[in-house]
Amino acid sequence: MNPIQELIINFQELAAQVPEIIRPFIVMLAGAVPFIETEGASIIGILGGLHPIVAGIAGAVGNFLSVVFVVLFTSRTRTAVTNHNRDRVSAARSAERVPASPGYQGSAAFEETAPAKPVSKGRQRFMKWLVRFGVPGASILGPLAIPTQFTSAILIAGGTPRGWVLLWQGVAIVIWTTVATVSFWATLTFVVGV
Repeated sequence: MNPIQELIINFQELAAQVPEIIRPFIVMLAGAVPFIETEGASIIGILGGLHPIVAGIAGAVGNFLSVVFVVLFTSRTRTAVTNHNRDRVSAARSAERVPASPGYQGSAAFEETAPAKPVSKGRQRFMKWLVRFGVPGASILGPLAIPTQFTSAILIAGGTPRGWVLLWQGVAIVIWTTVATVSFWATLTFVVGV
């Protein structure tokens, strides 16, 4: 027995101590974590002794639920910010109509803001994909650069409709789950021999 087989068997023995009905929920929780996501969760489930289809579905459901939460939260935040800014602009316009007192130099609230932080390489790559391929391409290729939760937050913050983001994030999750689960199952079955 090689070291990889021994490691997998030890992990399966550890996972066997958890009741079988709870294992998919653990995989769902792992799927909700950024950077682990569906791909890592399905691998954890397969290593833990779950059937590959059950592991893939549990990981995908956990990932999609976390994406739904991020989309709803980001959408509400964006709405609040845009409404607040709209109110500020309308207040500034009404203030322009009122004559200023002598010696008034302008409002400090409308001064230039400090330059933004530099954008990360992953976000630069994602934004390039968004411009080139639109929401469908950015959603499907996004997991190569950044987690799906971050991808959906960027899309919503940019003004993309919630339904469109959820649709294409769901498609991306299904595609990447299938690729990761089948690849890992095939590797374990045909290469490692477990």
